[in-house]
Amino acid sequence: MSHGSEPQEIKGLPSNARRPLAPGESYIPLVPQDGVPETTSRAIIMGLIFCAIFSMAAAYLALKVGQGIEAAIPIAILAVGLSRFYSRRSTILENVIIQSIGANSSHVVSGAAFTIPALYVLANTPGSGVPNPTLWQVCLVSFLGGCVGILFILPLRHHFMVENHGIFPWPEATATAEILVTGEKAGNQAKELAVAAGIGALYDALTSIFRVMGENITLKTVWVGTALRERFFAFNFLNNAATMGIGYIIGLRYSAVMAAGSIFSMFVLVPLFHAIGQHVPVIIAPGTKLIADMSPEQVFFSYVRIIGVGAIAGAGVMGVLASMPNMIRSIISNMKALLAGEAPEAEAVVVKRTDRSLSGGMIAVGLVACALGTLLFLSFGVGIQHAFIPALVATLVIMVIAFFFAPVAARAIATIGTNPISGMTMLTLVITGGLMLKLHFTGGYGMFLTMMVGGIVCTALAASGAFSTDLKIGHWIGATPARQIGWKFVGTFVAALFTGLAMWLLANQKLPDGAYAIGTNALPAPQASAMKAILEGIFGTVSMPLRWYAFGLGIMLSIVLRMVELPALGFALGMYLPIELNTPLFLGGLMAHWVNRPKKGTSEADAKARESRGVLIASGLMAGGAIMGVIAAAVKAKDTWREGFPVLSEAQATGALGEWIGLAALVCLCLYVVVYSRRAKGEA
Repeated sequence: MSHGSEPQEIKGLPSNARRPLAPGESYIPLVPQDGVPETTSRAIIMGLIFCAIFSMAAAYLALKVGQGIEAAIPIAILAVGLSRFYSRRSTILENVIIQSIGANSSHVVSGAAFTIPALYVLANTPGSGVPNPTLWQVCLVSFLGGCVGILFILPLRHHFMVENHGIFPWPEATATAEILVTGEKAGNQAKELAVAAGIGALYDALTSIFRVMGENITLKTVWVGTALRERFFAFNFLNNAATMGIGYIIGLRYSAVMAAGSIFSMFVLVPLFHAIGQHVPVIIAPGTKLIADMSPEQVFFSYVRIIGVGAIAGAGVMGVLASMPNMIRSIISNMKALLAGEAPEAEAVVVKRTDRSLSGGMIAVGLVACALGTLLFLSFGVGIQHAFIPALVATLVIMVIAFFFAPVAARAIATIGTNPISGMTMLTLVITGGLMLKLHFTGGYGMFLTMMVGGIVCTALAASGAFSTDLKIGHWIGATPARQIGWKFVGTFVAALFTGLAMWLLANQKLPDGAYAIGTNALPAPQASAMKAILEGIFGTVSMPLRWYAFGLGIMLSIVLRMVELPALGFALGMYLPIELNTPLFLGGLMAHWVNRPKKGTSEADAKARESRGVLIASGLMAGGAIMGVIAAAVKAKDTWREGFPVLSEAQATGALGEWIGLAALVCLCLYVVVYSRRAKGEA
């Protein structure tokens, strides 16, 4: 497989780490010898702590803006940086284990946040018949899915790591490995990351808990905002450090695409719906009052956002269809690798430490245990009577789809660094929902069981892709695969526990109007909303002609975007998310552009240092702000603390005083990011 140019070497790794090996050449990792500390109590405890923290932060961000945290890189930076405070610095193998355990937070959250929130929204919808997921159900779905994904990728470890050495670019593994092998630099970065995280946490605490300034800047108190609203336009800005940090990391292009989708919704579709609705004398579902009496935000939430859901679904399905030829080739290649066997370990008397893995028998036992656990959970753990046959069919669907598509997810991560799990999960829902209908298993419990299957599959596919990255990092550096595997299961359990806890807290957070936060503008959960719409379409629980017309309009729009080669999914996410979320994303993208803009007389080393520091600061703002978002949800979960600990009254925070304080604080935060990042100097 050719990728256009020779892969760049990672400083500190052997020169043949990222190129194909010549005939007869073998790869010797950075740490080939035995006896180097690896799975120490220090490494395990640090990895589990990072796993818990980043799981909660990633869950909040996934529900907020549909984007999670790629935790591997910041955890690698923290692992190396914090080791300087010990009398004995951590070895690179210990840091690999810390990163491998902590990175469970990303893929477990990806699986849960794309699916489970749909059940919370449905459970709060009158007449749906869908029960509210319990904390332990969410945890168990995430844990089972993570274990299935890990086990299905293990038989292909030798195929991906050894047989195809130097073939795939492994973008995320490359970035993480570079941090791990350049330890001194990462030590300085850890301090910068921690400071930025503290600033992000403090900033978002001042808005969400202490209400020192306005959290949502609407410009209603100045003539610009008033003039816009008179023409039924609304320009809102969420004063949030975590969201701005995400915008910086995803960059100007993608954040601009999302902002364009939001502008199209709020400045084209919302006024259009309102103009037509002026002449409609009746209430049209899903709205609850006349369109003529609605605000721009109400028109968006009732009608326009459904178009965005259809566009998200259409973009996801088209992504699967477009990659289907590659998926088929990948499945064939993976089947050949499985038939060829793991590795000729039987010929060796003693297996090298860097080749030790789980045996085929242990993998088979693990898969059988996961299948039985899934069957028991779906039969008796979801509160449905006489569900054994549907649960058996659902378990078979999970195992078959994971068998075929978990290796596809790993190959996608190895090639482009992106895992198309949302589209494959939508396909899973369609297959499972169709089978449930054939078994006459309909209504709320049919939808509940189908979405539980989607959650397990989604987590399994995310886990396969993420764990292949960990194994590649370990292969380059010289970690023991068996130890990575064993502690990966423990990390998956911890990530599932804290992801479930964060989602349970956020799902039980009530807004001042009494509505639950998930599914509203406070926590839109865009990916899960698309899954919910597909589920309702399969089971036919919603009979609103305008809703399905708007959903179909979104699908057609995604097709048009694909035809003109624009990022359909990014634009669709922008259409769905409220404008107050996309505006700070766009501001973050603009700051990234300003920081990385070429500066006259600047060396390449300085430019790279500016880019690195900017991403580091943005990651800190994102992580710190996201963790504070979960803490705020926990604080506000108590009825007596519903408003947090406000300094300003509600009227002051939403009025001129709160908005001007918020704008001043926002300017200061932007100056910190841009000025401090552009001052970075590279090594000579």
